[in-house]
Amino acid sequence: MSPRPIASSVATSAPATSSTDTGIPRNWMTTKLDYVINWARRNSLWPMPFGTACCAIEMMAAAATKYDIARFGMERMSFSPRQADLMIVAGRVTYKLAPVLRRVWDQMPQPKWCVSMGACASSGGMFDNYTIVQGIDSVVPVDVYVPGCPPRPEGLIYGLLMIQEKIKGESLSSPGARDEAPEAVGRPNLPPETIEMLAQPFGNSANQNRVSGLAPTSPLARPRDRRERRLEHGG
Repeated sequence: MSPRPIASSVATSAPATSSTDTGIPRNWMTTKLDYVINWARRNSLWPMPFGTACCAIEMMAAAATKYDIARFGMERMSFSPRQADLMIVAGRVTYKLAPVLRRVWDQMPQPKWCVSMGACASSGGMFDNYTIVQGIDSVVPVDVYVPGCPPRPEGLIYGLLMIQEKIKGESLSSPGARDEAPEAVGRPNLPPETIEMLAQPFGNSANQNRVSGLAPTSPLARPRDRRERRLEHGG
């Protein structure tokens, strides 16, 4: 009987495999978590209604029984920004209101999304009015624009469906995808001098303005062209 061969100390068999080399894609777990978390997020959005004009009436109609956005898991309107993850800006935003809009947006936790509903919110309306922000995307980041003056409830619902599709494509592997510049968070988009210039007196009163409510002020003339003000303030 021939002797059995002695096993060599040199590995000549199949190469060693690591714990991660299992044949399963490395991003398999992240992909499955993305699917579950994004499914929960897009089907349980809590809108923060920021209605300022006629577009808000159409937003209310979209939430009523005829159109019923509860079908998409959005029936719970949240009037507290800390319990909301979707801001719907419906209507025009004045320069005086811009810091308030930004403050409400900053109070909403991440992840959060924004819908600009109507021509006034998206582009300042059909006229370049000296008191209206020419597009809220200069104040807060916008995810979906809904055109119209005002848009029909079906248009808003279509925009909300686009938000759901956007959430569906997001991934936990890029947590900083929705981060904003820290120097812009919590600050108004206009210098205080410009806001003071745009603050007209209350009615016929010359002793109280909309900024402080205390300091006497003379009636202000119509502010100059917005381009001149921007050049003056280095914008």
